[in-house]
Amino acid sequence: MKEISKEAREKIKNLFSRYPDKRSSLLEVLHILQDDWGYIEEEDEEKIAELLDMNPVNVHEVVTFYTMYYRRPVGRYVIKVCRNLTCTLMGGETIINYLRKKLKVELGNTSSDGKFTLEAVECLGACELAPVMEINGEFYGHLTPEKIDKVIEELK
Repeated sequence: MKEISKEAREKIKNLFSRYPDKRSSLLEVLHILQDDWGYIEEEDEEKIAELLDMNPVNVHEVVTFYTMYYRRPVGRYVIKVCRNLTCTLMGGETIINYLRKKLKVELGNTSSDGKFTLEAVECLGACELAPVMEINGEFYGHLTPEKIDKVIEELK
């Protein structure tokens, strides 16, 4: 089980003051701890549950429901490519395949250098940018192989 850093503990303590019931802060606590640890393992759920005075199964349900929480180590850059209808019609599958080949990584995995994790997600909510990807919270749209090359080069 991982230890919670002093900085993360302070953020969580401050967070509790904003909620009448600290269990209501679960999503934000998970974000803080994921930022601290990199990912949330199943064995970490009990520690989180104790911290929030809740049942570990409730933490598990949330961590496994939302795709924004990682269950295993991820790369420095998490690339999420939309595969919803609009992006697919605008060439999203071509973009996914291009990224797979360029980064030499399959969907759901991390590149051998540990820099890039590639995921296909159902919707990024940015249809006007189709095809679109998100890298660590930043959106890149109207993707072409040339645009992808430029973005990846800037990240390296």
